[in-house]
Amino acid sequence: MPNMVQCIVLGQEAEALDAPPHPGELGQRIFANVSRDGWKKWLDFLTTVINENGLNTADPRSIELVEKHMLGFFFGEGDYGRVQSGFRPVGGNK
Repeated sequence: MPNMVQCIVLGQEAEALDAPPHPGELGQRIFANVSRDGWKKWLDFLTTVINENGLNTADPRSIELVEKHMLGFFFGEGDYGRVQSGFRPVGGNK
């Protein structure tokens, strides 16, 4: 039986991630509170964040912005990471 987590994205218990998906304390928080499916929703949203902001994930300033969006998306902290009404991920009809 897979490990389960009470996912803050899905609002229900779901299959846990195998390892922290991001370094440091933020990665540990995500690992403890986000499921695989919740992480997939973040990756869909992240694609939009990267494209709309023209981010380069090798640039430390871009990583800072991504982390601000992570804190908002997963934990409601700050002014970033909000999914706009009517948002549809690229290729998503869900």
